[in-house]
Amino acid sequence: MDPTRQANVMEASSTSLAEPAVTAPAVALRDVRKVHGEGDGAVVALDGISIRFSRGSFTAIMGPSGSGKSTLLHVAAGLDRPTSGTVALGGTELAGLSERRLTILRRERIGFIFQAFNLMPSLTVTQNIGLPLRLDGRRPRRSEVREVAARVGLDQRLRHRPSQLSGGQQQRVAIARALVTRPEVLFADEPTGALDTRTGRGVLALLREVVDADGHTVVMVTHDPAAAAHADRVILLADGRIAGMLHAPSADEVAEQLAHLGS
Repeated sequence: MDPTRQANVMEASSTSLAEPAVTAPAVALRDVRKVHGEGDGAVVALDGISIRFSRGSFTAIMGPSGSGKSTLLHVAAGLDRPTSGTVALGGTELAGLSERRLTILRRERIGFIFQAFNLMPSLTVTQNIGLPLRLDGRRPRRSEVREVAARVGLDQRLRHRPSQLSGGQQQRVAIARALVTRPEVLFADEPTGALDTRTGRGVLALLREVVDADGHTVVMVTHDPAAAAHADRVILLADGRIAGMLHAPSADEVAEQLAHLGS
C-alpha cells in the first residue's frame, strides 16, 4: 500500500466516535471484528476494521469472494452486531441500543437496497414505496410518494405491480422505497448484480445523483469495477482487512488492484 493510502487508513483508525452528531461522519467503524462460529470452526469475517464514511460521499466496497464485503455492509448498517469494536451512525453508538431501538434507528435513519429488489409482489409501486413509512406507523402522503417516484423516473408507473415492471424499474422502486424516509445513509448490496449493463448504468447514475444533488451518503458493495468507478472512493478488502483504498479511480485501475488482491 502506498503512503497516501496508508495515511487514509490510519486516519480512519484514529477518528473519534465521540464527535457531535453534526460533525461526526455518517458512519464510523473502529476496530471492528466479526467472528462466525466458535472454537476450531470459527471463521473471522472482519479482522480489526477501522473506517469512516463521510457525509455526502459515495463509497464502493470490493474484494475477492469471502473477503468480508457483505459482512462489513451488514455490520455498518446495524443488520448484524460485531463481535468486538464499535459502530456509530452519526453520533449514535449502536452497541448500546436494544434490538427494538436498533430496529427503529434502521427504519428512520438507514436505507437498504438489495440485489434481489425485495419488493412485495401484491403491492403497487405506490404501496411498495410507502411501505417503510407504514411500518413506522405513519400514513404515507401521496405527495411525498409521488415526489420520490418522480425522482427515480417512475411517477407514471405508480399503479403498476412489480411483475409489470422491468428489472431496472423494479430496482428504481427499491431505491425510491429506501429514499422515502430521507435516510442519513443508503447501503446497497450489489444493486446492479441482477441487471444488464445498460440498465445497471442507469441505476448507478441515479445513486451518483442522490449523492451529488441530495447530499445522501451511499455505501455500496459490488464486484464490478465499472460500477465501483462511479464512487468517490473504493475500499478493497482481503481476508477481512482493508487491503487498499482508491480515490475516484477508473474501472481499469479498480480491475488492476483487484487482480493484485487475487494473486
